[in-house]
Amino acid sequence: MVSMDPHKNSTDERQYVRFSRLNRLLHAGMIVSFISLALTGMTLKFSYTGWAAFLSRLFGGYQSAGFIHRLAAVVMVAVFITHVVDLFRRKKREYGSWKALLFGPDTMLMNKKDLHDVRDSFKWFLGMGPRPQYGRWTYWEKFDYFAVFWGMVVIGSTGLTLWFPEFFTLVFPGWALNVATIIHSDEALLATGFIFTVHFFNTHLRPEKFPMDMVIFTGRMDVEELKEDKPEEYEKEVAAGTLESRLAEPYPAIVIRAIRVFAWIALGIGFSIVVWIIYAMVFAYR
Repeated sequence: MVSMDPHKNSTDERQYVRFSRLNRLLHAGMIVSFISLALTGMTLKFSYTGWAAFLSRLFGGYQSAGFIHRLAAVVMVAVFITHVVDLFRRKKREYGSWKALLFGPDTMLMNKKDLHDVRDSFKWFLGMGPRPQYGRWTYWEKFDYFAVFWGMVVIGSTGLTLWFPEFFTLVFPGWALNVATIIHSDEALLATGFIFTVHFFNTHLRPEKFPMDMVIFTGRMDVEELKEDKPEEYEKEVAAGTLESRLAEPYPAIVIRAIRVFAWIALGIGFSIVVWIIYAMVFAYR
């Protein structure tokens, strides 16, 4: 029988390129730096627990953990700045104006369609309607994206204040350091809990993605997966005649295995941190 899908025969082996190499490298840098910050920061916050004392010894003591924490912070800031610079480049190269970038069909800003998708998602969860026709970015992906901006401002600024207290107390009163400590600690705890629960679930543990979504690591996904997961994006590419130009050969099996090892290590550490935090909060909180 002849396939009724005009793209089927040409896309059986090739995959849709969703993320660029730079996107994937920045995400990998974010993973390494965030996990490093979470491990060292939570070790200090819950220093009275056995697991924190054990981790501190692995890091070479709390002083060494502090050095690793600050180094990871520098890496994360570098990742963030690189992404912002890339946004300026993409605005000039692909969009031409900030209006097209910020308010075009592929915007990362929340819009009316996202509100409809939230409503329709709940209907779908309850069996009261079909699955929403998600586009390039879902509402939860947009939320995760801008959570990084919030974290960089709040956690980053307070962390910088605590890193250079002598300088900042030339401008702010001494009690501002106590406020910065509380904000930095609690916001970091909130961010860690969110990333390793909500973000991990939305990305990897949803039934259609379990046990792991590889697209952010490889940058590629099967065309059939694109049609199911991002139907609006697929239809847009087909209508514009650009689908073929976005296809590439899949990575060799050995590369995929190496990526999976890295991803599983990151997932394992993340889930372990959540368990340690819950233990500290429930059974040993001070």
